[in-house]
Amino acid sequence: MPTRKVVIIGSGPAGYTAAIYAARANLAPLMFTGLQSGGQLMLTTLVENYPGFVDGIDGPVLMETMRKQAERFGTDMIAEDVASVDFSTRPFTLQAEGATYQADTVIIATGASAKMLGLAEERELMGRGVSTCATCDGFFFKDQNIMVVGGGDSAMEEALYLSRLGRKVDVVHRRDSLRASKIMQERAAKNPRINFLLDSVVDAIGDTKAGKVTSVDVRNLKTGQVTTHLVDGLFIAIGHVPNTALFRGQLELLPNDYIKVVPGTTQTSVPGVFAAGDVADHTFRQAATAAGTGCMAALEAERFLEALQR
Repeated sequence: MPTRKVVIIGSGPAGYTAAIYAARANLAPLMFTGLQSGGQLMLTTLVENYPGFVDGIDGPVLMETMRKQAERFGTDMIAEDVASVDFSTRPFTLQAEGATYQADTVIIATGASAKMLGLAEERELMGRGVSTCATCDGFFFKDQNIMVVGGGDSAMEEALYLSRLGRKVDVVHRRDSLRASKIMQERAAKNPRINFLLDSVVDAIGDTKAGKVTSVDVRNLKTGQVTTHLVDGLFIAIGHVPNTALFRGQLELLPNDYIKVVPGTTQTSVPGVFAAGDVADHTFRQAATAAGTGCMAALEAERFLEALQR
């Protein structure tokens, strides 16, 4: 099998954008979309903050549009997950579904997965009242009752952001004290719209029959008492896990397991390997920023290949 100039691992806004740019540069990229292609936007209904869509667009439709655009310019796509990589020598080697592939450059766009509570209703109501991104979906809950689950800085940021939109924000945390930094705790505590439910967990989310979130059952871990809260939006902010297990021992990772890149670039610790999107971004995690770094990764890969030929 001939060595490919560019191989992209993962899809979503970062992967598809990288594919579009690489394909238009006549680099004939090969993309492993994964068995579940499209990334986190496949779990989102209406996306209103991606530029270019005045009335918004459904997440899966946006991803399918990006996919078709990448294919139009000649991206080869394989709906498989990469099983292993070897970045120790060039060309790089990848294994997928029993086959071996080689690449001069690799763009990693495997994203990150939001940690979930483990309730059956979560997946059914994702994008229908359940969310993992306040800046993405908070707008839909203006003047409504909102609940945030989590006790870290991310949860406090979500709660503070949502307090500017919603009528009331309940923060549920399983411990008797928050994990967030002192300044974030103080900001949230001073906010009159934010209420704390400590020593508590979410037991159930209603209502899957209605197809939207209408209430949340919260259980106090010390007393065992379960209370039902009328809630329109449930935001889960208990962290994200970058999809980097495949690259441990191959690339330098940050202490939080995100891929370490040279600031202002998508360059990883291995020349010729680039990381784009949420797999390297633990700060913004937006579709627009992911697409931007996908563009950067493709341009950097192109320049890397040009330097090899000099």
